[in-house]
Amino acid sequence: MKKIAVKIFSFIKNKYVICIAAFLLLMLFYDRNNIFVQLDRKKELLDLKKSNDFYQTQINETQKELLELKQNPNATEKYAREHLYMKRDNEDIFIVDSVTDSSK
Repeated sequence: MKKIAVKIFSFIKNKYVICIAAFLLLMLFYDRNNIFVQLDRKKELLDLKKSNDFYQTQINETQKELLELKQNPNATEKYAREHLYMKRDNEDIFIVDSVTDSSK
């Protein structure tokens, strides 16, 4: 048991091991790009990739809608009625908001 402790102590006492350990501590905790900064950057990168995927799907949906509006005049009229609340001259528009009953 004492021989193992002596070997471990002599290994730790080695100047090269001490220099390597000090270098690793400096790089991991005191450097400008330390481990905590790297973890934050990795998390930010994942968030940006998620938002990129979301916006790509939104762009694809909008492009499909635009293509439909360019090709179909009935779709143009439907879009104008539903989203812009446009009407013909002889029509009246009633907007009904659905109210949820919270007493149930």
